[in-house]
Amino acid sequence: MNINKVEFVISNTDVKKCPEGTLPEYAFIGRSNVGKSSLINMLTGRKGLAMTSATPGKTMLINHFIIDDSWYIVDLPGYGYARRGMKGQDQIRKIIEDYILEREQMTNLFLLIDSRLEPQKIDMEFMEWLGENGIPFSIVFTKADKLKGGKLSSNIQMYLRELRRQWEELPPHFISSSETKLGRNEILGYIESINKEIYR
Repeated sequence: MNINKVEFVISNTDVKKCPEGTLPEYAFIGRSNVGKSSLINMLTGRKGLAMTSATPGKTMLINHFIIDDSWYIVDLPGYGYARRGMKGQDQIRKIIEDYILEREQMTNLFLLIDSRLEPQKIDMEFMEWLGENGIPFSIVFTKADKLKGGKLSSNIQMYLRELRRQWEELPPHFISSSETKLGRNEILGYIESINKEIYR
C-alpha cells in the first residue's frame, strides 16, 4: 500500500468530538514509551507527524490523522505511566475506554508491545479486557532492531506461549522496527486487506 496524503484532523479528549462519518479507523495504543509515535511516523512516511518525546506519557489526547481521504490512523494515549498520579491515570483510562468501547468506526486496534521485555501484567490484563469486550485487535512487537540474533524470536515465542494460556486463537501479530522500517509493508498490507473487505 502506498500512502500519498496524510493530514492531521483533530485532537481531543472526548469521543463524541471525534470526526463524523463512517471511514474506518485504525487505532494505535501501548504502554508509555513503547515507540507508538515513531511507529506511526514510520508507517505514514512522515517524520514529525506524531510527536515523539523522550518523556513517557506525553500523548494525553485522541489524535486523528486522515490517510488518502479514505481511512484514519488514531493515536491513543499511552497507558500505565505511574508518575501521572491516580487522577491523571483515571482520566487517561476513561479517554481510552470511551474511545475503544463507543467508537463504532474503530475497525482494528493495534496494541504495541516492546519486544525487549518479558510479558507484562498490565499488557496481559489489557488484552483480557479487549477480549471480554469483543474488541478486534492485533499485536505489534516494537523495537525489534534493539535485539540481536535469536533473542527477538525467543522473546516473541515466550509472549505467544503466555497468550495461549488465555486465548484459544491468537490475535494477528507483527514484528516492527521504526529504525529499519521492518513490518511496515505487513501492517499496511493488513490494513489494506481490511479496507478492501469494507469497501467491497
